[in-house]
Amino acid sequence: MNDSVRPLLDIRGVTKRYGATVAVERVSFSVKPGEIVGFVGPNGAGKSTLLKMVSTFLVPDEGSIELAGHDVVKEPLAARASLGYLAEHNALYDGMRVLRYLQFVGRARGLARAELAERLAWTIGACALEAVTKKRVQECSKGYRQRIGLAAALIHDPPVIALDEPTHGLDPVQMAAFRDFLRSLAPRRAILFSSHIVGEVCDTCERVVAIHKGKLVADEPVSALSKRANASGRTLDQELVRLLEPAQASTEAAR
Repeated sequence: MNDSVRPLLDIRGVTKRYGATVAVERVSFSVKPGEIVGFVGPNGAGKSTLLKMVSTFLVPDEGSIELAGHDVVKEPLAARASLGYLAEHNALYDGMRVLRYLQFVGRARGLARAELAERLAWTIGACALEAVTKKRVQECSKGYRQRIGLAAALIHDPPVIALDEPTHGLDPVQMAAFRDFLRSLAPRRAILFSSHIVGEVCDTCERVVAIHKGKLVADEPVSALSKRANASGRTLDQELVRLLEPAQASTEAAR
């Protein structure tokens, strides 16, 4: 990756508090065009809070986040236009037919008729939704619902994609196809892939960012993580736990 290339997602010293609880503390990392970065950590680590700040649902108490050069606080509308976000709990309009729903999302994103038709054709094909376009969302399986949510996130062709537990509800064949699909999207986009399943992240991404107790504890290539795990006879999951253990010990010592 060329170090001179400007990141499409740039997170600098971000902190978020809920009263006396610090959910995210001085987190900094960036994602450049062509990168698929895995974002991992145990439940309650701060992953979803950070993703909500990236998607402008929450405002950072400190630090800054830029999407394609747009500050999420100073330019929220431009930042949102630059982002495709698939939340962990995929909120869909169950009573709408799939095609109608995607048309609605596309119009809400400001797509004109010709562009909307083009993007609908692309997203329906890319997300393999041809079989369910006439069904109501509530009639679709979990796997299809995830793909509908992903299609909605991609309808406006955003340069930054943030995915929170995107493989939830997908079977092994669908997960393999999803990995290939993400790689096809990556060349001109920055993709942040959040999951607590380390193996899935390492199969999909080339770099891993790990967070624990709201703090960044690792940011390194998957190849380096895998090499170190193999050399020590550990699995990737075990190697990540080893990285998290010092953070856990530091947190407990501070109590």
